[in-house]
Amino acid sequence: MNIENWLIGIDAVLDPGVLIFIVLGCLVGIVVGALPGISATVGVAVLLPFTFSLDPLPGMMLLLGIYGGAVYAGSIPAILIRSPGTPASAATVEDGNAMAKQGRAAEALSISVVASSLGGLAGVVALGLFAPLLAGIALAFGPAEYFLLAVLALTVVASVSENRLVKGLISGVLGVGLALIGLDTIQAYPRLSFDDPNLAAGIGFIPVLIGLFAVSEAFVQFERSRGRTLGQAAVQKFRPTLSWLRGITPPILLSSPIGFIIGIIPGTGGDISAFVAYNEAKRAARDKRRFGKGEPRGIAAAETAKNAGTAGALVPMLTLGIPGDVTTAVLIGAITVHGLRPGPELFTGSPELVYGIFVGFLLTYLVMLVIGLLGTGLWSRLITGIPTRYLWPTVLVLSMIGAFAVRSNPFDVLVMVVFGVIGYLMTKFGFPLAPMVIGLIVGPIAESGYRRTMIIHDGGFGWLLEPIPLVLSALIVLSVGFAVRRAVRSPSGTEAEGDGHEPPAQEETRTVDGLQDTEGTGHEPGSGRDPA
Repeated sequence: MNIENWLIGIDAVLDPGVLIFIVLGCLVGIVVGALPGISATVGVAVLLPFTFSLDPLPGMMLLLGIYGGAVYAGSIPAILIRSPGTPASAATVEDGNAMAKQGRAAEALSISVVASSLGGLAGVVALGLFAPLLAGIALAFGPAEYFLLAVLALTVVASVSENRLVKGLISGVLGVGLALIGLDTIQAYPRLSFDDPNLAAGIGFIPVLIGLFAVSEAFVQFERSRGRTLGQAAVQKFRPTLSWLRGITPPILLSSPIGFIIGIIPGTGGDISAFVAYNEAKRAARDKRRFGKGEPRGIAAAETAKNAGTAGALVPMLTLGIPGDVTTAVLIGAITVHGLRPGPELFTGSPELVYGIFVGFLLTYLVMLVIGLLGTGLWSRLITGIPTRYLWPTVLVLSMIGAFAVRSNPFDVLVMVVFGVIGYLMTKFGFPLAPMVIGLIVGPIAESGYRRTMIIHDGGFGWLLEPIPLVLSALIVLSVGFAVRRAVRSPSGTEAEGDGHEPPAQEETRTVDGLQDTEGTGHEPGSGRDPA
């Protein structure tokens, strides 16, 4: 480790102008992420032109502040109104919103900001210490590795669909099918487009995500509520304690490396990182049935991984000039507009920028932690205190804005509405939504990787015996084996019926590893209880 470069980076970040842009970027990012559908990519892209007149480091810190803040803040609407503000927060929806309905929204929000900040800090430390080595590992991944990695991600379906294995697989396959709509990834031949130019461009991921989660939940709430508020229990205060922190520490420690390692693989990002980490935390838990019903460790795992993945996505961007995800592709534009070229020479030619980014990103997560903890009660009061007759129409309007803002295409609003109906029907009939999201994300990666691999190897399968594909294949077999074994051993009749929103009638409160847990709360959110 070059201490001199770190000192140069510290000196560059301590400039008052840079510090101001770190705080400003974090604040803007939190606002962007808290709006359903307005992703980190949209926020960074909108403000990118404003950085052209700035020096490289202040401009990058503004954008990185937006990046980190938005990725964290996507969990705020995911927890409070079951509408992920960013795609990476989709894995937080089930447990986070279940805790909010139990009157534990403040605790869920606290878990989110603490896990997000610690995961981001761990990821940035790993980025600064191991970036050259990890870039070399990412460089070793070819089409075969990408294909197998996508298949491995699809096996997560088996775990996020506990006791609904068949329905989960159906949902996942539908997601992969949706990913096939549009131009062929190899020959650019239109598929399933029916000569419609909108379909030829493919189904937009963000409109689908908004429809499945935000719009479908609005439909469900319209059906069940009659002008009530979300309840006063959700706005009660929560004070983190050492025992509480110890309880969420294991999933944080487990998910930090998972998120960072997956994040460095171009094309994956925090979306897949969050689901994989959630899956592994679920496997490691003694009582897996609690996941999806308000389990704090599920939130901690997903939030840690998605923010560690943001740092991981910077590895190929800075060292190879290859974007780790869509947002870092925009960040490459912010660097090149100043006449700099991302790559190995950036570390030697502009150490003040590279190590300034490392130090500044660390400060971003510290600022985010402070703002998030101070604002926990504010988020709850602003959203959960609004009568549902005002809240859900507002969510629908914001969802329409978010769907339209991605490509400024009215067709995306139609897609959002259609998948809102689909998500509503899937929820009513007990089909989990997360597997469809996973299938939509990894479908193109799997298809492109497989077809390129078969072209390179003339249709043969000898590539399966190469070291990295062999390891990934073994992990896939183990993952499927665990899921099938768990499904076979599950008692008959335990399959979750309905949409999972109606809790059992009895309440059981217990403490597990320092976390107070309420399962099966049957009281209304507005009853005034405070299980936390």
